[in-house]
Amino acid sequence: MSVARRVLVTTDSFPPVCGGSGWSTWELVRGLAGLGHDVRVLKVSAGSTDGITEDHYQSVPVTTFNVRAPRVPFVRNVIKNERLWTRLTRYLIDELRSRPVDVIHGQHVMTTVPSIRAARASRTPVVATVRDYWPVCYWSDLIYDPGQSQLCPACSASMMTRCLQPRAGAASIAAWPMIPYMRANLATKRATLAQADAIIAVSSAIARDLAARAPEIPRARLHTIPNPVDMTALEAAHATAPAMLSGPYVLYAGKIATNKGTQFLIRALVDAGVRWPLVVVGDGPDRAALESSARSAGIDLRVIGWRTRDEVWAWMRHATLLAFPSYGPESLSRVLIESAALGTPIAAMNTGGTTDILRPDHTALVADDVAGFSAALGRLAGDQELRERLGAAAAKDVRARFAAPLVVARVAALYESLISTPVT
Repeated sequence: MSVARRVLVTTDSFPPVCGGSGWSTWELVRGLAGLGHDVRVLKVSAGSTDGITEDHYQSVPVTTFNVRAPRVPFVRNVIKNERLWTRLTRYLIDELRSRPVDVIHGQHVMTTVPSIRAARASRTPVVATVRDYWPVCYWSDLIYDPGQSQLCPACSASMMTRCLQPRAGAASIAAWPMIPYMRANLATKRATLAQADAIIAVSSAIARDLAARAPEIPRARLHTIPNPVDMTALEAAHATAPAMLSGPYVLYAGKIATNKGTQFLIRALVDAGVRWPLVVVGDGPDRAALESSARSAGIDLRVIGWRTRDEVWAWMRHATLLAFPSYGPESLSRVLIESAALGTPIAAMNTGGTTDILRPDHTALVADDVAGFSAALGRLAGDQELRERLGAAAAKDVRARFAAPLVVARVAALYESLISTPVT
């Protein structure tokens, strides 16, 4: 955009405490501000209090819309969805009257529906970024049975009955009356998303899935633009990150959970004959199971929990290889982008947007099943020349395609095209 614009970014996740999606949102905000645009952030926080708080993050104004959401199944979901949508829509409409903007950009599931509704009421252009499968799956992951590798074919009543069982256990039958609500919730999300002036899918996998499962969305409004990544900071980390262990190690970074494939990790290493320490930066519900499997297999597992970005990058920078066993349809893994940018050799499962990031056999080894993943781990562990070649190629490739200035410029150009077109 050559003209300075007023941009309101709404989000569920934002620094300083957030995951990869929050950092991606920050890179967009920072990039837009760096281009001279007036950017404000509205963040939703579902916790123990209600109310509005005002703050700044690195000079960017951040308003937090706090919502009290008790940890009661389904009650919490209704509060974070339908109740929040109504309250936040009213708040945004009032805000836009007093402080109009040129474009609104909804970043996540809780903020997108009210952002679109408020934008329509105020005749403001609105963009929605879809980072996972929330418009087409109530659980946002397309997994109907965490014990299986198949993905849900459609969010029908019968499939919802099946997906409730592993999540609700013995209470699943009692939860069946919630299925009409769950289906209505998804229908509302899709219908509202279809009203956005532009929809950004962060990967080709997300774009394909929206096209296949959400026929309400006009295809002309669907754009594939990846998450921006601060390559300058990663280059600095590449040069200065301290060594974390004195010898070789395998790194896994992320949530320890079934959809991330951590249940396959120990078996894959054992079958590959890789006996190096396995360092896990992260935590999650399947930690105890992972630790038990490692003890049984004699694998030196070191779970160090969640760490700051700089610490994570240091572990990535010096890892002998990164294991990415995820079998859920990853939209666009920031772990893969950052590891690749740091030149870390990668063995990954072919899931979701993984091949938007990695070029099989050119920048990483990518497998279609667990046996292939194990074989990839073994190849990398046993071939230093291969690790060096793939790591160098990956760093060059992703730095050229995911650097924040390039991605932010694409988003800014999309904004300008919408601003110059009257809202209907």
